[in-house]
Formats: sequence, C-alpha cells, structure tokens
Amino acid sequence: MSYTALYRKFRPSTFEEVKGQDHIVQTLKNQIHANRIGHAYLFCGTRGTGKTSVAKIFAKAVNCEHPVDGSPCNECDVCKGINTGSFMNVIEIDAASNNGVDNIRQIRDEIQYTPSSGKYTVYIIDEVHMLSIGAFNALLKTLEEPPSYVLFILATTEPHKIPITILSRCQRYDFKRISIDTIAGRLMELMEKENIEVEEKAIRYVAKAADGSMRDALSLLDQCIAFYLGQKLTYDNVLEVLGAVDNEIFSQLTRCVIEGDVVGCIHVLDEMVMQGRELGQFVNDFIWYLRNLMLIKTSENASDVIDASTERIQALKEEAQMVDTDTIMRYIRIFSELSSQMKYSSQKRVLIEIALIKLTKPAMENDIGSLNNRMTIVEKKIESGDIVTTAAAGGEAKKEQPKPKKVFAKPVPADIQEVVNNWGRIKRHISNPYKTYLENARFSVKGEDTLLIVFAPGSIGYEGSNKPEVIEMLTNLISEEIEKQVKVEMTILENNQNFGDYFMEVVSKINMEVEEEDF
Repeated sequence: MSYTALYRKFRPSTFEEVKGQDHIVQTLKNQIHANRIGHAYLFCGTRGTGKTSVAKIFAKAVNCEHPVDGSPCNECDVCKGINTGSFMNVIEIDAASNNGVDNIRQIRDEIQYTPSSGKYTVYIIDEVHMLSIGAFNALLKTLEEPPSYVLFILATTEPHKIPITILSRCQRYDFKRISIDTIAGRLMELMEKENIEVEEKAIRYVAKAADGSMRDALSLLDQCIAFYLGQKLTYDNVLEVLGAVDNEIFSQLTRCVIEGDVVGCIHVLDEMVMQGRELGQFVNDFIWYLRNLMLIKTSENASDVIDASTERIQALKEEAQMVDTDTIMRYIRIFSELSSQMKYSSQKRVLIEIALIKLTKPAMENDIGSLNNRMTIVEKKIESGDIVTTAAAGGEAKKEQPKPKKVFAKPVPADIQEVVNNWGRIKRHISNPYKTYLENARFSVKGEDTLLIVFAPGSIGYEGSNKPEVIEMLTNLISEEIEKQVKVEMTILENNQNFGDYFMEVVSKINMEVEEEDF
C-alpha cells in the first residue's frame, strides 16, 4: 500500500478533532442542534487552518443519519460515502480551475434536483476568490435564494477579493492562525500514534516554522521524519533539514553587531553558509530574534509572549542592556528592507554582508536613527574614557592624557562678541555629529560672562548638544581660542517664539557694539 502523507492521514473527521477553531466549531454544532442551518457559509483564513476540513465535517454532520452531539457519526452510509468521495450530493469544486460562467451555470442547473440520499446537497467551493466577475454574477441569484435542500460553503484565503454582494449573502467565519502550543500538542499526539520518538524542542520548532498552519506543520514534520527515518528526531536534525539556524548563532551575531565587530559578523555568516543554511530563512529568523530583543527591552513581562527557554530569555536580557531601543528598531528596519531585496537577487550573501556592515557602521547612513546610534557609541566612549592613540613605538594603545586647564580672566560682553567672531576657527575643532547639530544655532549674551546658544523650535540639535560633556568641550575650545573663561548655556525656543522677539542676537562683525540681556 502506498504511503499517505501525515496531513492527509490525520485530517480531522469530527468537530472534536479540529484544533484551534473552537469559536467556529461550537457555533456550527449549535446550529445543527437547533436545526438553524443557513444556506450559505463563507470560511476565511490563512492556509492550513482547517477551512476545507471543517466544510467536509459540516457537510457530513447536516446529512448524518445518527449525529453525535452535533458531530457526524462516521458510521452510517452517508458518512462513509462522504469519507470515500462516493456520496453524490456533496460536491467539491476548485474555483481556481473551474472559474468560468459555464461552471456556475452548471451548478444552477443541477440544484433543481432534490438529493438522492441525505437531507442536503452541499457545494464546497474552494478558493472562491478565483472566480471571474461573470461567474460571481451568475452565482448571485442562486446564492441568495437557493432551494431549501441546497447548502453552499465557500472557502477562501483572500476574502477582500470577493464582491460585497456575495459577502452579504453568506454567514462569514474567520479561521484564526493556530497557536504554537496547540500545533505542538497535536504533533506530539500524532507522533505517539505513529510510534516515532521525537524531542519536544524539535516539535516546537516545527510548530513555530509552520506560522499558524497545521497542514504546514504536518508537511514539515513529514519531511524531517523521512530524512532521519528510523532515528530519533532531534532539534539539530530539524534545523539541518529545514536549513534553519539555532538561536545561539543569532545571539553571537547580535553581540558582534553591537560591538561593531565587522569581521566577527562575516565569520558567523561564513559559518552558516558552509553549513548550507538557507539565507532567506536566516534573514527572516534574525528579524524575529531582533523583535524578541525589542520586546525584552521595552516590556517587563515580555518573557510571557516570547517562545524561548529560560536560558535564552536571560541571554536576551543581557543583550538588551547593551543597546537602546532606537538602535534595535534601526536593525529591524535594515533587515526588513534586506528581506524584500533578497527575493529578486542572485547574490544573497553579498546583500547580507552589506546589511551587517550597515548595522555595525551607522556612519554609512544619514537618517535620524543612524545619527542616534552614532551618538550613543560616542557617549559610551566618553563615559568609559576609551579615547586611545597608537604609540609611535611598540604599537600599544594608551589613553590620551588630558591637557592641564589654563585659568583665564572673566570675560565681559565684548568678549562674547569675540567668541562669535572666531567661531569659524573654533568650529574646526568640533567633531561630528555635534558640528552638524550646532550648524543652525544662534548666539546671544546672558548676564556678564555667558554665551547663550539658542536653537529654533523643534530642532534636534538641542537634544543632541545640550549635554554636560558637550558644553565642557565647547568651554575648553573657547578658552583656548580667546583666553577667557566663557560660560556656555543652551536653550530652545517655544513653538510660538522666534529669535528676534526674545533674544538679542550677537552680530558677528568686528568692533560692533553688543547689547546684553538679563534672563
């Protein structure tokens, strides 16, 4: 006897065997109990969630001679005939290949005849969204007022393509994606029936890879069992067959990215390529890993919604302390763009390498997220004092010794004017991104000895520059230039303010009198 695929062998035959769709199953059973059966049903949902299976069970249940709690008995002649496909009054139609007007007209002609056995003639039209406009129009009148013994069940993965005139004539049921726990539980149950030894961790990975589809899960599991026939199916076996990557690799890659280690990232990628991993799957799985990292970073109870071991969650928490939320979102954006680019590229590895270099080198991009990432890196270096130079002899890196500060006389407002006049020379010593932030700032005088740097409303320069280390850097540069200890303060205007109304701006012209404001 030929082998039967798992998803066919274990297709549900009663409502009780349907997993993850309790809200639909209970409603249909109640209708059968109360004899309130409609004339047209629309089953919507992603692939492999049970639409066609439930349609067949419902067709059996409404025709069953001895229903059990609303479910078919699978023992009477009608149930056996439907199971074997010999029952003439349950007709399955594939709308993808029977989508013309003539096909629907044939249905309209056939429904004039009462069922030869059973109570109802049931038409199950799969992928109904594939019908042509003419076919939908031909179906309209029949669907609205069919004979009392005719029942239509329409199934589709794309309900938005169905005309509203058809939708309004049907009872609509939306099939949900099946949870990982539900799929894993069903797979373990079936493996016990098949006497196949398998690790729970392997089952859960297959359930996750199925993306809410029970049929996909059974097909993937079938593939893994066939590859390791007669052996215990382990987690590593599943990764090998599906071309997937262990989360430990993603953890290693993430730490290399955070540390800016380009060579380390390329080595990790090279290792996966040599193992024959599927690169498209790797990109999608890494996006998912970053998603988990972002949840850990932004929520205290994220571990409740992340399907991972305690050890893996602890590693995620450690990595979350090493990076800020904006940077994680930047990582996700870059790899999401990469995912769409890889569909049309023959050089997938090169695209991944470019994306990894972008992650580790935010200076390659000029968007706000990259600027924030660069600022974070600079701030960490300043906080740790990690400013190094290479020694001329021996090649050893030493921390740069700060120069002793000179003591200068207090300035007068005229000295503030001198700062502005010499700003061009001062600015040459300011590193990016702070030079960019100060580009559009304006200068004013506060009190006797304070240079006030004023930013326009909504300027990102204020947030990036108004930090103690930046103000200290500007104070030192100014003192070196004019030999006066000038205080520096920063402020930002309100939305309804402008420079001229609230601050006396310093005009950068030599020997021009500078007016002073008190704040």
